[in-house]
Amino acid sequence: MEQAVLAIPEKIAIAIQSGESVSLSRRLLELATIKAYELNRITSKQVMEALNLPDRETLHQFFKNNEVKDGYTMEELERDTDKLETLLQQQQQ
Repeated sequence: MEQAVLAIPEKIAIAIQSGESVSLSRRLLELATIKAYELNRITSKQVMEALNLPDRETLHQFFKNNEVKDGYTMEELERDTDKLETLLQQQQQ
């Protein structure tokens, strides 16, 4: 895992946290992850991995709480559909 050390003016740090109960480092990770997702640089699965979110329901709640539109891509839909079809075929055997 990569680590970065940032020097942030106190007023900016306070504004970034904006009353959140999480640590500044966690909030910065959340914001960076949101931005990367919005720019299509990472997938929803990678958001879940980066933030240790247990399931898609938690991810969707996180997106809702942070006013992120879930840009579930066609590629992700096709990949998930393929996985589901494979699992269903395995279950029928």
